[in-house]
Amino acid sequence: MPALQELQRKIKSASDLYMVVRTMKALAAVSIRQYEDAVHALDGYYAAVELGLRAVLRDRPLAGRNRPSGDTVALILGSDQGMAGRFNDVMVEYAADWLQRDTDIKGAAECWVAGEKVAGLVEERFGEVREFFALPTSVQTITATVQEVLVRFERRRSRSECRLLLFHNKPLAAAAYEQQCVLLLPPDERWLRDMAVQKWPGRCLPMVAAPWEQSFPAFIGEYLFVTLFRGFATSLAAENAARLAAMQRAEKNIEELQADLQSRYHALRQTVITEELFDIISGFEALGGNQGK
Repeated sequence: MPALQELQRKIKSASDLYMVVRTMKALAAVSIRQYEDAVHALDGYYAAVELGLRAVLRDRPLAGRNRPSGDTVALILGSDQGMAGRFNDVMVEYAADWLQRDTDIKGAAECWVAGEKVAGLVEERFGEVREFFALPTSVQTITATVQEVLVRFERRRSRSECRLLLFHNKPLAAAAYEQQCVLLLPPDERWLRDMAVQKWPGRCLPMVAAPWEQSFPAFIGEYLFVTLFRGFATSLAAENAARLAAMQRAEKNIEELQADLQSRYHALRQTVITEELFDIISGFEALGGNQGK
């Protein structure tokens, strides 16, 4: 009987864990959808920013390529919660490999981190984490986090010239994801030059009323905002994709465990019933023999 009670307890625990996994799986699937919708909603905004930059660059093309100078700030996005597989590990490995191969880095990169789980890994790999940001918990809170990043970076850049790299995961098909690095500041001049020579989509050529010193930094600021927002949204979508894949594996493992526990329970229960029947038969035969005597 104690063995049966132990198996019953394990079966109940597996059932409770299965319900938790199913709930987390459903939440991850819903979260992926909202963050992916947010990324798609930015497409029109990003296209408008690009058109503005093209209009500004038509009047005053970039004169020459300026090599990045100063320090490098690496903003690494991870996760606040676990049960997402190697989501944070592969991000740190990718960032370390990229920074090691980057020829424009002068000295060690200054690491900024968003996410509790990845912060420890970054500290082990790179040393001190200079700035930490709490990850947004919904699409509505991404804007506040992006603004906080921009404020702190502007404060950092006011002390000395530096460039900003963004490292994050982005989702792929079938709950997979891959790593990505984006140079935010200074903007990629090849990208800016390509936009400057593109044909304007409409028949009427644009006119920029504001001077270059105002219009170009304003559009670059919008570009920074939309790129950072997209980076956070895609990272959160990739995190939930990783969690969804992990929950699917856990769900399959729990189902196999439940089947094994049920099989062992039925076999043990049948053994106990058989032993009790033998005891009853033996007792009845012994009682019948005593009465015959």
